[in-house]
Amino acid sequence: MASKAGLSDMFIGIAGLIGAGKTTLATALGEHLGLPVYFEPVADNVYLEDFYRDTARYAFATQIYLLNRRFQQHQEIIWRGGGGVQDRTIYEDAVFAKTLVDQGLMDQRDYETYLDLFKHMSNFMCRPNVIVFLDLTPEQSMERIKMRNRSVESGITLEYLQGLHAAYQAFIADISRSIPVIRVDYSQFRDAEEMAAVIERAYFTQHFLRDAEWRPTRS
Repeated sequence: MASKAGLSDMFIGIAGLIGAGKTTLATALGEHLGLPVYFEPVADNVYLEDFYRDTARYAFATQIYLLNRRFQQHQEIIWRGGGGVQDRTIYEDAVFAKTLVDQGLMDQRDYETYLDLFKHMSNFMCRPNVIVFLDLTPEQSMERIKMRNRSVESGITLEYLQGLHAAYQAFIADISRSIPVIRVDYSQFRDAEEMAAVIERAYFTQHFLRDAEWRPTRS
């Protein structure tokens, strides 16, 4: 556990559905705490457009690509030391993979190969000190996707987001047994300074699943 001196040397993972505000929070926390930020590979993802155009065909390739990129980030955080903020953790990739299988968009054989690879990679991984989970509904996620209007995301359906949301709830319940998780209600998203204070306060209560509690910090 980190000392109460603060979060400046911690490995913080930001988790949540598409459009939850992970990148915004990761950027703000990185600036506020002086930590390097490791962003989700979107702009340079060579599979993303094909994935949304023909999900079933490109599901496995996309998941392997993302697993590889996030593993690279994860190793950099470990070897450079001093902590960091990661925009979506490597552990969440399995949430997306499972949702694809459940919705008939990924072959079970491919999924088992993916899980086997992840298991071997996990032998070389160090878990985050804390995961901050930005919790929002599938409907809120869909609204955010429409607002940011990324062409590659135009094919995302509410059904897909509902399945993803259910998988996330199971994921958070499971991973909170081994990694402290701070759940933040999407509607309570605040500025970087207050968010950092809330996360620090919740983390040092030493409970393994905490809902962020907001207290007035200024008039």
